[in-house]
Amino acid sequence: MRLALVGVLLNTLLAVTKIAAGILGNTYALIADGIESTLDIFASLIIWGGLQIATLPPDDSHPYGHGKAEALATIVVALTVLAAAVGLAVQSLREIYTPHHAPAPFTLVVLLVVIVCKELLFRKVIRAGNEIGSTAVQADAWHHRADAITSVAALIGISIALIGGPGYEPADDWAALLACGIIAYNGYRLLMPAIYEVMDTAPPSHLAEQVREVAAGVPGVVGLERCLTRKMGLQYYVDMHVEVDADITVREGHLIAHAVKDTVQGAIPTVADVLVHVEPAGEMDPRL
Repeated sequence: MRLALVGVLLNTLLAVTKIAAGILGNTYALIADGIESTLDIFASLIIWGGLQIATLPPDDSHPYGHGKAEALATIVVALTVLAAAVGLAVQSLREIYTPHHAPAPFTLVVLLVVIVCKELLFRKVIRAGNEIGSTAVQADAWHHRADAITSVAALIGISIALIGGPGYEPADDWAALLACGIIAYNGYRLLMPAIYEVMDTAPPSHLAEQVREVAAGVPGVVGLERCLTRKMGLQYYVDMHVEVDADITVREGHLIAHAVKDTVQGAIPTVADVLVHVEPAGEMDPRL
C-alpha cells in the first residue's frame, strides 16, 4: 500500500511534466504518454483501495475474508487501461493525418528522465508484488513498466522526427500509436489473471504438490485422495481428502485431520485455511 501511494505521487509529477512538455514541445506522443501516466494515478488509487479492503478480517457477511477485492480492483484497472488504449489510438490516427510542426528537442531529455524513474519504480514494486503474491501489486508494477515502454516508443518517434526533418513530423504520432498497442497488451496481461482468480481457477500446480507432500508426511496419513486449492486475495484455501487406517476411532481420525491442517499451515504461511475430510484407507468414496 505504501508503494502504491509512492506510485501515485510519482505519476502525478510525471504526468504533469509530460503533458506540459508535450504541449510546449509539440509532440502528441509525449501528451499520450502523459495521459497514460494520469491513468496510472487512478490505477494506483484503485489498487490501494482494493488492498485496503482485501486485508480486512473475515466477518459475518464475508466469512472467507475480503480477498476478492484485490482481484476486482485489478479488473477495474485493466479495463480502464484497455479503454484508454483505444481512445489514445483513435487520437493518434487523427494526429498522423493532421499536419503539424516537428517536436522540440528538449522533449527527449524529459523522456530520458521519465524512463529511468519508471523502470526503477517498476523493479521495486514488482519485487514487492512477487514477495506477497499480490496480483494487484504486480498489476501496479506492470503499469510502471508499460509507462517506461511507451516513453521509449515516444523517444524513438521524436528522435526520428528530429533527425529526418521535414516530412517526418508524424513519426512521433506513429510512436504514440505503437504505445497504444503496448498499453492494450498490458491491459490484457493484467485482466486475465484477475479473472482467473475471481473464477477460482486453480493456482499453479506446484502449490498443490507442496501441500500434498507436507500432508503425506503427517503421522497417521496413509494416503491422499485429492487436494484442491484456490486463491483468495493474498492467501490460499485448501480442501483435501486424506486416507487413514479404517480401524482407528473417530477421535484419532479427528486428531490426524487437525495435525494435517496445522502442519500444512506451518509449512506454507500463505495457506489461510485447510479443510480436511477423512476417508478410510482403501475405501474410495463413490461420489468422487
